Amino acid sequence: MKNLTILFLILSSSFLVHSQVPEGFKYQAVVRNSSNQILTNQAVGVRMTILRGSASGITVYSETFSSTTNLNGILNLEIGTGTTSYDFSTIDWSNGPLFIETAIDVTGGTNYAVMGTSQLMSVPY
Repeated sequence: MKNLTILFLILSSSFLVHSQVPEGFKYQAVVRNSSNQILTNQAVGVRMTILRGSASGITVYSETFSSTTNLNGILNLEIGTGTTSYDFSTIDWSNGPLFIETAIDVTGGTNYAVMGTSQLMSVPY
């Protein structure tokens, strides 16, 4: 009986050691217009693109959002949950470097202007 209990504990603990990669990550930004004024409670269109190799590299994922800034002009998104024809789960995170490009239409449409590109860095959690 004791051996059966030990075997059960070993088998059940193996299910606990397999972690899952989240199917998204948080993104936050302050949105400003061309006059550098913070846009509060403003509808904005956003396109987020993940690039491989460099800041002008190959697109491996792209998605769009229709969102609204808050009272402080902050935009909160979860990358991986926008409108897209790509599959977030197929991104090979080990084949980098990877970069994220942010493009925004401050009128809420789809006439995006690229605001910048930053390298994605791993963070322990």
